[in-house]
Amino acid sequence: MYIWCSLLAGLAVLPFILKSLFPYLGDDCCYIWRSLTLAARLALYKKLKPFYNIVDRFSDTAKKHPSKTFVHFEGRAYSYAEVERRSNQVANALRSHVGLKAGNAVALFSGNDPEFVWTWLGLAKLGCAAALLNSNIRSKSLLHCFSCCGAKVIIASSELKDAVEEVLPALLEKGISVYLLADTCSTEGIVALNEKISQASEQPVPRNLRASITIKSTAIYIYTSGTTGLPKAAVVTHERIWTASFIMAVSGVTSDDVLYVNLPLYHSMTFVLKRKFSASQFWEDCRKHNVTVMQYIGETMRYLCNTPRRLNEKKHTVKFAIGNGIRTDIWTEFLNRFGNIQVRELYGATEGNIGFINYTSKIGVVGRVNPVHRRFFPYLIIKFDIEKEEPVRNSEGLCIEAAKGETGLLVGAITKISPFSGYAGNQQQTEKKRLSDVLKKGDLYFNSGDLLCIDHENFVFFQDRVGDTFRWKGENVATSEVGDILMNADCIFEANVYGVKVEGHEGRTGMAAVTLKEEKAFDCADAYKQVTHYLPAYARPIFIRVQNCLELTGTFKLKKVKLVEEGFDPSVITDPLYFLDAQRKSYVPLTEQIYTEICAGAVKL
Repeated sequence: MYIWCSLLAGLAVLPFILKSLFPYLGDDCCYIWRSLTLAARLALYKKLKPFYNIVDRFSDTAKKHPSKTFVHFEGRAYSYAEVERRSNQVANALRSHVGLKAGNAVALFSGNDPEFVWTWLGLAKLGCAAALLNSNIRSKSLLHCFSCCGAKVIIASSELKDAVEEVLPALLEKGISVYLLADTCSTEGIVALNEKISQASEQPVPRNLRASITIKSTAIYIYTSGTTGLPKAAVVTHERIWTASFIMAVSGVTSDDVLYVNLPLYHSMTFVLKRKFSASQFWEDCRKHNVTVMQYIGETMRYLCNTPRRLNEKKHTVKFAIGNGIRTDIWTEFLNRFGNIQVRELYGATEGNIGFINYTSKIGVVGRVNPVHRRFFPYLIIKFDIEKEEPVRNSEGLCIEAAKGETGLLVGAITKISPFSGYAGNQQQTEKKRLSDVLKKGDLYFNSGDLLCIDHENFVFFQDRVGDTFRWKGENVATSEVGDILMNADCIFEANVYGVKVEGHEGRTGMAAVTLKEEKAFDCADAYKQVTHYLPAYARPIFIRVQNCLELTGTFKLKKVKLVEEGFDPSVITDPLYFLDAQRKSYVPLTEQIYTEICAGAVKL
């Protein structure tokens, strides 16, 4: 009897002992179980002929739950059945009047609006790959993004008509068909689509029309700034779409949850869609629609934490926050103010083959090492020379794995399970993201361009980005593109663009060191005109530093490390400094007073 009592007592305290010795064992087991279950489901979908894609899943859900709300938008609720009917009409109209068929690429130029959702679904039902254009881009960038995906058709929302008209001559010259989601359009060369869609059949498009589409076919193109040049079209396959959709499930989200989408859509539940993010209305919207899951980027969280405190700010139904880019201090403040919300911080690149998610309650991490994840998606953190911007190699020419706790470059093995599809129409940039001879001669890895660190408890921390890119306002900024625009200013000879840290802000804000043409002074108004006309707000350099010459490396690359470290402090830097003043619509000299106000958060960037 005594032995049995001792045994039962031991079993009773066993969970507490395990919790003490292995505090994250439960989280690890839960994550592994969900991952294996989802992997088995994807394996089943792959075997089906034709394969079972996201559109099929949506149609089946609409049949099972026709009256369930799919989208809440500006006071209107759209059911699964209604979105299914509208997407069928879009598909049938585009098939009949535009002649689209499986394998065609179509550029979709739209902001956050329900018509974006059913237009994309309609394109997918035809087997078309949709190039999701950033609704902020204009002029040269818009033409470039359109051209690199190989599309012969562009469909734009009515509010972006002016942006389309700006590049219309160039589009028509290339024989591009231009359509507008509007009732009418008087502009020659642009065809209004809404009437054709409303008159089209609501019947489903036959699945055999997309029988040639496989799980490896391109589903969408998502644009990323990458490390150099204009935005690149990352190829996202149907397999990748399924994998991305599992992020919610692996985080613990179910079909009973309600997702709040306030981030751009170009980046199986009900979701609430907003045109733009509003910090002041956010929690009220969540209460109104019983939101249980929110999306975020670092700036989203900071804006929410900067709102005035309210007595009811913990009274909501939000259980999960899923996103990336949140600072540790903001993360802590967010939880203290708004309650015990499970923050699922992500790490990943649109085109990358390796990603992480923080499935624990640990603050400040982007993920955790576990054997199942590493088995299916092999990756390494390798030593990286920041000054030379290249991996450190040994005497045999192979890379060196970073030690626990050491910051290094994340690389993911390119395999059949974790492929790297590259960029549409840009083989040169695709090859730049491939890194060979990592652990052995001839192996091939995806170069993430990001510095990460794995600590002694196997938690993964994001440290920084490398190369010629930085992140501001939730967007990647390609420094060479910004430099090219700056050099359009009549006074500027050369431009070296980089990102600098600003107190109280996530990411890095744009700064440029420039040299001037002979006998030219810095033209504040002209420089302002160039960056505001040709660049979206997040890409405009906030600070300008005028130098006599730009420093180069031994391989003739512009040096940035020292410039980044020096920042924009006029008490330290002797070169002339300028600040982009939106109110004056010009660059103005950056005084110590302006600098102090920026650091104190008194000036909006």
